[in-house]
Parts: sequence; C-alpha cells; structure tokens
Amino acid sequence: MPYTIKHIAEILAANAALENPDASVEYLVTDSRRISIPSATLFFALQTERKDAHSFIKEVYERGVKNFIVNTAYDAHELPAANFIFVPNTLIALQQLAAYHRSQFNYPVIGITGSNGKTMVKEWLFQLLNTDYNIVRSPRSHNSQIGVPLSVWQMGAENNLAIFEAGISQPGEMDALEKIIQPTIAVLTNIGEAHSENFENILETATEKVKLFKHAGVIIYPEDDASIKNLTKVLTNQKHFSFGKSAGATLQITALEKGEDVSKITGVFDNRFIQFIIP
Repeated sequence: MPYTIKHIAEILAANAALENPDASVEYLVTDSRRISIPSATLFFALQTERKDAHSFIKEVYERGVKNFIVNTAYDAHELPAANFIFVPNTLIALQQLAAYHRSQFNYPVIGITGSNGKTMVKEWLFQLLNTDYNIVRSPRSHNSQIGVPLSVWQMGAENNLAIFEAGISQPGEMDALEKIIQPTIAVLTNIGEAHSENFENILETATEKVKLFKHAGVIIYPEDDASIKNLTKVLTNQKHFSFGKSAGATLQITALEKGEDVSKITGVFDNRFIQFIIP
C-alpha cells in the first residue's frame, strides 16, 4: 500500500521540502544496510545513544534513496534533489506513521506481550491459522519501539489477520506500542524477571504490560498470576479468557504430562473435559 511523500508529510502534520511530492513510498528503513529498493524507500534518521543516523544520509542518498525523515535542525540544502520531512523526533514520527497505517485496516489484529514466549506463541498461532487466513506477522522477534512499527507497516489489503509481538524494557513504552498495534485480541503470556531491570518490581512490570489490553475486544492472560488477575478486574469492556490451574480460569489446566518429544495437557473448558498434545 504505497503512500506519496506528500501524503506522509500531511499524516505527520510536518514541515517538508519536497522536490518530488508525488514520489511513492513503499518501504520504511531505519538501517542503511536494509535498503533493497532505494527508489521506493523512506529513510528515518533515528538518533540513539550510540548512533545518529543523520550522518548516513549522504551515503544513503548516493545509493538512490531520495526520501528522508529528519530532525528539524537538519540542514537539507546539500541534497536539493531529495524530499525531506522535518520532525521533532524521528522515532515518534515512525510510530505515528505506522499507527496511521494500522488504522486503515479492519481485520483482526492479535497483539502478544509477556516476559517470555512471545515469539513462540506467535509462531504457534501462525502454524495453526495460516491455512485459513492470509497472515501478516512480526518477522523474527521484531517487538521493540522500532521493530513494531516496521512490522505493522507490512499490513496490506491482501491480509485478513495480523499477529504482532510487543516487547518493553522500561516504563512508558507499552503506551506507544498499543497505539501502533491497536490489537483487537491481546495476549499476555506471563510475567517474569526477563527485561525487568528498569522496573521496581513485578507489579510495575505487569502494570506496564497490561496496557496492551486497553482497547482490545478480547484479552487472554494467565489466571494463576495474582498481579495480572487484579489488574484485569477493572477491564470490564473486554471479553476475558484466562488459562491456568486455578478453578476460575476459562481454561483450567488439571494435568500436564511431559514426555520426551511432546507434552500432554489435560483440562476443563466450557464444562467439557479436553486433552491436547503440543510439541
């Protein structure tokens, strides 16, 4: 789903210097090593503690890229044949553009977060559902502040289901990811110590991750985790589906038998005895 560079400037409500306002953009790139089709690429000059991608703009330009999103202080006069959009923060602009793109589609979107198991759950769901749906999903473990918008940008009219991971490492990050993914179904795998060094305790970690549930129609979470259970009690507008050993779980696990190659899970769902096997 290509956009013109002029349309992107309008979406971001940003000042721009556009030599060719009708230039078509299909690919978003934040890493100069990832450029494959320069003529249809929009390069975001991101700034991190280690690197400022503005220093690569001339090199990227010489490789054929003519569309750039840069900070407002950048001097674009040296490359008059290029299109420049000027923003206060290039990462936020990337996220805003991805959120707008996400809003153009009405099919179901599954968002998965948790301390562990995000990629495994995403790939399991893909294996289970890909024969019935045309699925777009996060490549590998693209679940960061940069990875999520790049994943969401892959959504297209040919798809009818999306599955994205959302990973956080510090407070405040899930608000941004939730606005980008806008999940209709949100899954929380678990809460553990992984990536928790920037959080004061498990409760703070859980509170941040549960923000992915904010506007989802269906939320899926572990019933046995008291902190998660308490945080989800106030979410009364969503359909709840919980799993665990507790009697109150939607899917109550009554037995788990681990073999050499498979695990057999026994449980109760909707007052019915069920049993299934996973690798």
